[in-house]
Amino acid sequence: MKVCIAIDSLKGSLTTFEAGESAKEGILRACPDAVVDVRPMADGGEGTMEALTRALGGETVEATVCGPLGSPVTARYGISGTTALMEMAQASGITLVSRDELDPMAATTYGVGQMIVDAINRGCRSFVMGIGGSATNDGGMGMLQALGVRFVDENGLTLPCRGDSLGNVKTIDISGVLPQLYECEFSIACDVKNPLCGDNGCSAIFGPQKGLGDRQVPLMDSWLGEYSKLVQSILPHADPCAPGAGAAGGLGFALMAFCRARLRSGIDLVMDATDLEEHIKAADLVITGEGKLDKQSCMGKAPSGVARLSKKHGKLCIALCGAADEDARSCNERGINAYFPILRTPCSLDDAMDKKTAKANMAAAAEQVMRLVLAVKS
Repeated sequence: MKVCIAIDSLKGSLTTFEAGESAKEGILRACPDAVVDVRPMADGGEGTMEALTRALGGETVEATVCGPLGSPVTARYGISGTTALMEMAQASGITLVSRDELDPMAATTYGVGQMIVDAINRGCRSFVMGIGGSATNDGGMGMLQALGVRFVDENGLTLPCRGDSLGNVKTIDISGVLPQLYECEFSIACDVKNPLCGDNGCSAIFGPQKGLGDRQVPLMDSWLGEYSKLVQSILPHADPCAPGAGAAGGLGFALMAFCRARLRSGIDLVMDATDLEEHIKAADLVITGEGKLDKQSCMGKAPSGVARLSKKHGKLCIALCGAADEDARSCNERGINAYFPILRTPCSLDDAMDKKTAKANMAAAAEQVMRLVLAVKS
């Protein structure tokens, strides 16, 4: 019996690897002769960098970069060969800023650019980057400044690396761009389809949760509109209306315009990078899951990708989760044959998320699933 395990992290409790290894332990209890293949799983958000780095046999490195509000932070990213595996949130993430300090007018993506430069200096020319969880709304201007783009005001002065500098940009000078950047290719994990500007743009939709006030939203939106026109004047292919241009406060726009980045579904990017389809094709049973299973789980999140490939190849697919909503049954229509919450006794949320408890629960649930599968097959 060949089993492929591809479980996303149980946020705040188990990493994708811890969840997978725990499930493997349970399966081997029930079937010691099983060949169990644990594959890392993520959907482009938190944990994607670690999952890809370990799956591709890479190493994790660190770089001291500018944080979202200017203070230095230690950003971690992976390197596999000449490929850098990054999460923009390591440099400019919202979790790096306390709630009362959130301020997109002051926030910058400069640290993201520094991460890219650091990787280029280490020999990387291919980039895989998740861009979820930003604290910024600077249109990627900070990142571009770190890469050598110069933004100039009406007096010919170089603008500081802040979100509110968008309102003063009159000229964009790309003569100083790091030459190696033109040798690089970028694949971006992004499930956001919002354009750069307008009612569905980054300022209106995501700005308030990052700290933008009611009067600041239309102001930044107008600044981004003018900024995009300047970018188009030097890079005609730049498209502020492209799906995902508004991701990460407009970082998606900057990456597509200046780095010719390709934005892709996070789960598809991870599955392709880890060659998951080939592993599922070789399996008799597929185990997936995440912390909470609901109707969103099969709409672009990690279990949806695993279920899609399982269904494509006619494989039995079982999901294990910390909890399941009533609407989780919609996952049954998308390729998950059955799903099971792993909790065994009533307990508090803190107790359920305790790492030792969660590992034991995952192993026990996987064991019982395996026993059932073996009984049906016998």
